[in-house]
Amino acid sequence: MKLDIQHILNVLPHRYPFVMVDRVTEVVGGKFIRGHKCVTYNEPFFRGHFPTRPIMPGVLVLESLAQIGGILAHVSEPFDPTSSLMYFLGIDKVKFRHTIVPGDRMDLYVQVVHHRSNVWKLRGEVTVDGTLCTEGELLASVVDQQP
Repeated sequence: MKLDIQHILNVLPHRYPFVMVDRVTEVVGGKFIRGHKCVTYNEPFFRGHFPTRPIMPGVLVLESLAQIGGILAHVSEPFDPTSSLMYFLGIDKVKFRHTIVPGDRMDLYVQVVHHRSNVWKLRGEVTVDGTLCTEGELLASVVDQQP
């Protein structure tokens, strides 16, 4: 199964400039998901991080993993994105091994480590051209939105 940006926008509550997944290239519900984010110089955070040497902020790299993890949870156990959200609860064992710069395509991979009820433990990796840039574990939960 592949998902384009329109399907991604139907699942994620995020909008410009905070959508950090451009495409899902493979997904097996309850198991894993692959996709990517194309990094361009036009992204607003590069004006300040850093003006003379633009580097993708690590927190946004992790956000990319969290967002694609949310898509995996939705595909695995569909929920109504208008009434429920997947909240990012925590991170563990994160390592930033290589910088990501404009022109790179971040290849995202997230697998399910553990899932019970509405809580998901995921392990994610970001690579660029086969080089591991970031890895870590994510904890998230699907919760009902409050009015």
